[in-house]
Amino acid sequence: MSVNASIVTTTDETSRREAVETAKAAISSHKTVVIPTDTVYGIAADAFSVEGVSALLAAKGRSRQMPPPVLIFNQSVLPGLADGVSEDAAALAAEFWPGALTLIFYAQPSLNWDLGETQGTVALRVPNDPTAIELLRNLGPLAVSSANKTGRPAATTAEEAMEQLGNDVEVIFDGGPRPLERGEGFDAASVLPSTIVDCTSDRLVVVREGAISAERLREVVPNLMTRAEVEAQEQAAREAQAVANETQEAMEQTEYDAPEAAADAEPLARRAPAPESGTVAAGLVGTSSVAGIDQRRVSHAQTPETKVVRDSAKPYSVDAARNLVFGAAPVAAEVLSASGTELPEGTESEEQAG
Repeated sequence: MSVNASIVTTTDETSRREAVETAKAAISSHKTVVIPTDTVYGIAADAFSVEGVSALLAAKGRSRQMPPPVLIFNQSVLPGLADGVSEDAAALAAEFWPGALTLIFYAQPSLNWDLGETQGTVALRVPNDPTAIELLRNLGPLAVSSANKTGRPAATTAEEAMEQLGNDVEVIFDGGPRPLERGEGFDAASVLPSTIVDCTSDRLVVVREGAISAERLREVVPNLMTRAEVEAQEQAAREAQAVANETQEAMEQTEYDAPEAAADAEPLARRAPAPESGTVAAGLVGTSSVAGIDQRRVSHAQTPETKVVRDSAKPYSVDAARNLVFGAAPVAAEVLSASGTELPEGTESEEQAG
């Protein structure tokens, strides 16, 4: 298989200085190169070159929906690329850079770059590798992704990188096997990638746990959470909200049903049976004695002259009783006489009283 890439050894300080000049020529021409890092080999391009970043994504077989992270040579570059770096995020960078920790921030809005569909964010890391640091110090920020075709293991040697990307890159810088602490019987598939932490909000979240554990990160930032913990918390919040909504709906339904229940009860009250004749209840509705009828009158109509009529042996008719109560004695007498009922003693006609 013919390849376009050349391999340049960078195992000592002299060779690394020479590698810088070779890399500058390729990067300035919007080409891609392969460099060693502290985890695996990476394919790199100028972070500010649209053509270079596009070539990187094409070499890996990725779309713009999977933008590459950016490597920088130390933490001093962070404020120039990231917007709104919190104290917790700065503490993680100070503790673990250079190292296998990638931090996601909102990118400075003034930056003139196009890394893909980043949603305004950028993933930054300082690698713990002398060759990578030297290149970054001299070339500036590089967009870097693992040196492999999508779906295949990341290259841990220059030879593995050549096998996968020899036709897609300009130069492969050979810094020896990676990671540096690999032992005998090493399996490339077992290499842990960098841990990724989302720092775009007040709550820092581990979105990918890799070479640095969440427990180790919590030694620096105790309130840091994992993605699984955030999802569990959000699920609990959704369930609590659902219960609250059901309770509110039940209360609103109870308030809605109460007037309907009262309205249903009102016709039943209207259909209550009439009181029996001769009872107190009957008197209150005007069907028994004269005294009962008098109780229904309003207070201003009950004058001192009103005579309390004593019940006689024979009950009065309704007309007679009404006339007696409201002072129409002559008429009452005629009614009583017609009915065969005597006028009670002590009752005078309106003429006699006058």
